[in-house]
Amino acid sequence: MQPSVTVLLAQLRDGDRAALDQLIPLVYTELHSVAAAYLNGENRPHTLQATALVHEAYLRMLGSSHPPYRDRAHFFGIAARLMRQILVDHARARQAAKRGGPALTLVLQEELDGAPAQGPPAIVALDDALHSLAQIDGKMAQIVELRFFGGMTAEEIAEFLPESVHRVRHEMRLALAWLHREVAR
Repeated sequence: MQPSVTVLLAQLRDGDRAALDQLIPLVYTELHSVAAAYLNGENRPHTLQATALVHEAYLRMLGSSHPPYRDRAHFFGIAARLMRQILVDHARARQAAKRGGPALTLVLQEELDGAPAQGPPAIVALDDALHSLAQIDGKMAQIVELRFFGGMTAEEIAEFLPESVHRVRHEMRLALAWLHREVAR
C-alpha cells in the first residue's frame, strides 16, 4: 500500500528526501494538468511544454530546502509558485531575446462557479502586476497566485489560507479588477 500525500509530506518535512520521490508520482497528473492549463492559455505558441514545466519544478524542489508543508493544498500552493517563477523566467528570457516585440495583452477570466480558470496569456505582465498588488495587499496577490498558478478552486484556497469561500471570491473579484486596470496602463 502506498502512503498518502499527507503522510509523504510529513516525512518530507521531517527530512526524508526519498519521500519526494514517492510523492511526485502521486501528484504528477494533477501538476501536469495545471501546467498544461497555463500553457494552453497563452495567446501564442509556447516553447515550453507542460511536461518540461513539471520536471523543472521537480528539479527545483529537489534542490531546495522544503518548507513545512501543512497539507496537500499547501504543497500545491508551493508548486504553483515554483511554476509561476519558471514561466516568468522563461517568458522574460524570450522577451529579452526578442527586444522590442509586440505589446502584451493580458486577458484574465475568472469563473466563480469553482471551475479552474485558464492561465493568463501574458505571464510577465501578470507577474509584474502581482508584485505591485502584493505590496498593497499580500493576501489578494496570494489568492490570485493560487487560483491562476495553482489551479486551486475558491474552496481549496479558503481551506489553505484559512478564509471563508465568500471572502476568497470577493477578494478575487477585487484583485481581478485591480489587475485589469494595472495591466491596461
